[in-house]
Amino acid sequence: MILHRDSELLLVDKPEGLLSVPGKGAHLADCLLARLQAIYPEVLLVHRLDRDTSGVIVFAMNRGAQRHLGLQFERRHCSKSYIARVFGRVAEEGGVIDLPLASDWPNRPRQMVDFERGKPSRTGWQVLEREAAATRMRLRPETGRSHQLRVHMRELGHPILGDPLYAEGVALEAKRLMLHAETLTLRHPDGGKPVTFRAECPF
Repeated sequence: MILHRDSELLLVDKPEGLLSVPGKGAHLADCLLARLQAIYPEVLLVHRLDRDTSGVIVFAMNRGAQRHLGLQFERRHCSKSYIARVFGRVAEEGGVIDLPLASDWPNRPRQMVDFERGKPSRTGWQVLEREAAATRMRLRPETGRSHQLRVHMRELGHPILGDPLYAEGVALEAKRLMLHAETLTLRHPDGGKPVTFRAECPF
């Protein structure tokens, strides 16, 4: 679902289960980028969301906007917030997880905490609602490592429900990965004004 389009930006609410970009092999050719380029051939990739994560994702409508947005992500001038439902009842009200992450090469695409070769990774978190056996949380990544939120929640002792890589047992029984990119704040390439885009959480 398209959230916003102008001469510089295209914001989309990505559905869960759809790749952001093509995977390896013809069976993984269907992706959000290809679907958008069928409508707007000029659309260019800026960043990605995991296949099983839904929510706000931005694309560029020209090369200049792509460079502008790419630098914002690289320099951490964008801010994002996610909604997650995690396994168990989280006791604290909020905090920051600061654990370096690296690829778990023998078990790709899994990532792992690695204090020797891992890259700095920080996630702010806040409890929104406690359920009988789960907790709804808002997550704010300060860095953008692969699977960062998923690994950090597991390390907190509360894996994201439905996570096929990092959850086990009853935490796997959810109908989808319970992770949604709710908001994205960035500076518009035309003028630099901060703008925020939101996609309503479907769970």
